[in-house]
Amino acid sequence: MVATCGHKRDGHPMVELIEIEEKQRLRHEEAAATLRWLTGSLSRHNELEFVRGGLLVRVEVPKQVELEVEIEVGTEGGSLDVEVS
Repeated sequence: MVATCGHKRDGHPMVELIEIEEKQRLRHEEAAATLRWLTGSLSRHNELEFVRGGLLVRVEVPKQVELEVEIEVGTEGGSLDVEVS
């Protein structure tokens, strides 16, 4: 089964909303590799494709997006949040 978010392609169903939230503890090299995969997939294919729970999810990304980057640094540590919508 394929769930497609974005513009409908012939033969593929369109799903209004799929929300997948995932949190992992990774080494910084592994996090960087994941970010490279995301950016590479966006720049080459204008879509993201992955499998979660036996479901192939394909997210088509429009030519223009909003990019939000938030950096927080404090005495207890920091965080970097990146959102593309």
